Amino acid sequence: MNRLQTGPVTDVLVETRGEVTLAAPDYARTKMLAVLGRLGEPVLAARVKLTQEANHAMAKPSLAQAVVDLGGTPVRAHVAAATMQEAVDLLQDRLNARIARVRGHRDHHRHHTTVLLDVPDGARHAHRPQRHARPAQERRIVRHKSYSLARQTAWEAVLELEAMDYDFHLFTDAVSGCDSVVHHDPADNGYRLAATGPQAEPLPGLPASTLDVPRLTVADAAARLDLSGLPFVFFTDAATDRGNVLYHRYDGHYGLITPAL
Repeated sequence: MNRLQTGPVTDVLVETRGEVTLAAPDYARTKMLAVLGRLGEPVLAARVKLTQEANHAMAKPSLAQAVVDLGGTPVRAHVAAATMQEAVDLLQDRLNARIARVRGHRDHHRHHTTVLLDVPDGARHAHRPQRHARPAQERRIVRHKSYSLARQTAWEAVLELEAMDYDFHLFTDAVSGCDSVVHHDPADNGYRLAATGPQAEPLPGLPASTLDVPRLTVADAAARLDLSGLPFVFFTDAATDRGNVLYHRYDGHYGLITPAL
């Protein structure tokens, strides 16, 4: 792990995992500074994680992730590539795009009740890590994240979805009080909303799912996830009556997100 001083802009924390080349951290630092130098607003922190996977059969074994705290708003980007230099180059491009997208949404949201639906910054999954094709019988929940859900409006949740480069975001709707999820819809590059209960009123530009959120055990949710082919399943946990998300991880296992009780 290398702590790299970046002068008056910020400190960049570069973390490496696996057999990352010695030149990669400095290269990532240079690329990150090029992003930060053009922002024109306070950067409270910035960090980069470079991971070189040991599996040589992977087409994209070089992973790069960056998180920038932009005046109190974290902005994240995550990419994969055939080489670490390519991954860092892609990371710079994607982080620039994410920051521009978040700024556009933020400025638009100050004057409107909806988020600006602009042209997407490239295919969302074109440079994401590959999901390991692990047989269903070998899959396990290897990460269980439980936290107090943010109480947000649906559009605030969309802003966080965009800022953190997520495919979905679990939150508590500030209007309805229901556990809810916003996610991308690849069919039209828009957003969709699903909730464990009825919405107070329709939200223009943010279609709500017409399907009931299923009430399932975690085991049943895993079976549904495998059968559906979808990246995640949003369900009401039969044991807690709270909204949960079970999702596919890139290592072929599952991740589970649950509200803190």
